[in-house]
Amino acid sequence: MRTPKIALAALFALASSGPALAKKNDGEGVPVYVKVLDLEGEPVSTAVIRHPDEADRHRVNALTGEWFASVLYLPDGSEMIFTPGMTIQFEVSAPGYMTQIIQYDIRKRKNRLEVSLPLLPIEEEEEIEEPLIQFGRDRPRDVGGAGPAN
Repeated sequence: MRTPKIALAALFALASSGPALAKKNDGEGVPVYVKVLDLEGEPVSTAVIRHPDEADRHRVNALTGEWFASVLYLPDGSEMIFTPGMTIQFEVSAPGYMTQIIQYDIRKRKNRLEVSLPLLPIEEEEEIEEPLIQFGRDRPRDVGGAGPAN
């Protein structure tokens, strides 16, 4: 008779305990993913992403063109933690591409951005001349008359 009472008590204890829910720490932010592509849809491996208030530039993954973060560290030592409802601004640039400035409202989940960078319009037909730099100590060589120095 003891076994059914113990089994019933164990069943009641398991049923009354709720599921283990993962609690988000207060210091964690919402991850934001940015994928940088060219106009053909290929990843731009040399792209960098920067927040206007931040000094550092963040490089994207060279294979996928992606970057993600949930917090940024500002030059004054403070942290900018991404929270839902917050609006952030990023500057996305790469060599040979036009820089894009994007503004995004952070949601609770699925914060995935795709940024397309157009190529810079560079005319390759025109030849670039190198500038002539004059220094004050440069003087033309005197070709005049005396013989070798003694």
